[in-house]
Amino acid sequence: MTESSAPTGGGMGGMSVNPAALLGGGGGLRQRLVSTAVAVVLGLLVGAALILLSSALSKEGFDPWLPITAYAALLEGSLGSMRGIGNTLNATTPLILTGLSVAFAFRAGLFNIGAQGQFFVGAFTAAVVGANVDLPFPLALLFSLFMGFLGGAAWGFIPGALKAWRGAHEVVVTIMLNSIAALGLNLLASTVFKDPGASFPRTPDVHPEAMLPILVEGTKMHAGIIVALVAAVVVWFILFKSTFGFEVRTTGANPNAARYAGIRPALILVLTMSIAGGLAGIAGSVEILGITKNYPAEYNTTYGFDGIAVALLGRAHPFGVVGAALLFGILRSGAGGMQRATDIPIDIIFIVQGAIILFVAAEPFLTKAFRARRRRATPRGAAPAGSAA
Repeated sequence: MTESSAPTGGGMGGMSVNPAALLGGGGGLRQRLVSTAVAVVLGLLVGAALILLSSALSKEGFDPWLPITAYAALLEGSLGSMRGIGNTLNATTPLILTGLSVAFAFRAGLFNIGAQGQFFVGAFTAAVVGANVDLPFPLALLFSLFMGFLGGAAWGFIPGALKAWRGAHEVVVTIMLNSIAALGLNLLASTVFKDPGASFPRTPDVHPEAMLPILVEGTKMHAGIIVALVAAVVVWFILFKSTFGFEVRTTGANPNAARYAGIRPALILVLTMSIAGGLAGIAGSVEILGITKNYPAEYNTTYGFDGIAVALLGRAHPFGVVGAALLFGILRSGAGGMQRATDIPIDIIFIVQGAIILFVAAEPFLTKAFRARRRRATPRGAAPAGSAA
C-alpha cells in the first residue's frame, strides 16, 4: 500500500477518533473546565452514595457523615504530610507520561491502547541499560531514560507502520503487542537477564548513578515528577507551537484535507505512534529508575491502561493530562489512609475513577440530546431562548 492510498479512517483502517469530542465537543476553555469539574463532582457523589449504602448495610449502623470522613482521610493520606505528597507525586508521574502518550495519539486520530506494552518495553530497556551502563551521574541516568524512550518508541513504531502502510487496525495490533511485551519480557527477566543472586526472578539492580535522585529527604519523592512536567511542556510545544504539531492535529481532524494540503498522513501516523510509544517508555523508565530499581518477572502494573482514562479526563491536552493525573494520583495515594480510617475498601476509588470517565465520555451525547430537545420544544417560527428579537 502506498502512502497516497493509506487508510484515513473508518472500518479496519482507522479508529475515527474525533479530537473535538475528546475536548468536550469543541467548546471554549471555560466550558471544558466546567464540564470536567462537573464530571469529577458527579464521580465523587457516586462514590459517596456507595459509601452511604455500605454504611446502611453494615452491622455498625448507618453513618450519614461517613463519606465526608472517608474523603477527609483520603486527602489527609495523600496531601497531609510531605511523605504523603511524595507518594502522591510518585503515583502521578507515570500517569502523566502514559496520559501524554495516549493524548498525543488521540490528536492524530489514533487510539493508542498499547501504552501498557510500550511502558513495559521502556521499563525493561531502562532496567537493563541502567544495570550495565558505566557512566557517571547524571549521564547514566539520562542515557537510561533515553534508551527507555527508544524502547517504547520502537514498540510504538510497529502499530504505526502497520496502520499507515498496511491498514492494520491500531487497536487490534496494540492489544496483541501488549500481551507479547508482558509475557516476552517476563520470560527474559526470568532467564537471559535474570540476576543470579536474587531471591526471585528479576533483572539486576540499576547502578546508583542511573537512579532518579530523591528530591525531599525523608520521603520517596524522586525527580521523575520533573521529567513528567518537562515532557508535558515539550508535548504542548510540539502540538501547538510547531509545524509538526499542526500536521498531527490536521491529520487527526481530517486526513483527506491534510493530504490535499501537502501533509503525508502515513508518515505522520508512524511518527505519532513512535513518539507516543516513547512517552510511555519514559513512564516505565521512571518507575524502574525511581521506584523498583529492577525489572521483576511477572511485573504487574496498569499505568498504561490508566493513561487512557487520564487522557480522556484531560481532554487530550497536555496540561489537562497533568491535572487529571494529579487527581488520580491523589485518589490512589490516599486510598490506603481512607481504608485504615474507615474500613472502606480501596476498590471504591476505582469505582469513582470509572464514574468520572463515564460522565466525561457521556457529555457530548448528553449535550447533543439536550440541544435536540430544546429545538423540539421551541415552537416553529419562534426565536430560540436567548436570541435577539
